[in-house]
Amino acid sequence: MGSSRTMRVDTRVVAATNGDLARMVADKQFRNDLYYRLNVFPITVPPLCERPEDIPLLVHFFAHKFAKQMKKPIERIPTQTMAALTAYPWPGNIRELQNLVGRAMILSRGRILEVPLPALQPAADAAPAPPAAATLAAIEREHILRVLRASNWMIGGATGASACLGLPRTTLHHKLRKLGITRPPRDDHWSPDRMRSASPLAS
Repeated sequence: MGSSRTMRVDTRVVAATNGDLARMVADKQFRNDLYYRLNVFPITVPPLCERPEDIPLLVHFFAHKFAKQMKKPIERIPTQTMAALTAYPWPGNIRELQNLVGRAMILSRGRILEVPLPALQPAADAAPAPPAAATLAAIEREHILRVLRASNWMIGGATGASACLGLPRTTLHHKLRKLGITRPPRDDHWSPDRMRSASPLAS
């Protein structure tokens, strides 16, 4: 830009921001020529608080990553811990989640991930906490449903609900019966009692 000579290059630019560039251009806070050069194929990623179903997957991803780096044999994440992480609004988005899991990996002394839950300090304008009348069972039920939907109702396997919840499959089967969780009617052959034999849930 600004040169009298043409220089041919073959590049791809990927730019990321958490600001509203269109508004900043209108407010004369960002160069409009640069904005239109960058704004070729915009991809908007919702904040983590708007997609809580991704939180268990991200927690397991970061836990596996840090466990491998630190050579720690972490095998399980408590259900109550995962429920608390899912309910938290994450004002710092994925980076805050990554840092917390990294800190938890440093603090963990055994095979269970010990997340310092008191460190979660929601901002004043964060999403409100669940109503006081909500029971622990109701919160647990909603959390398990979110994980089941995110895993496409797959129970076993590395990306199945039992792995995301940090629970043995037998324990998860028991919780589904206890909490009265059944798959939506689109699959008439599914029920908690037949999950062991059903496909793909038994995989």
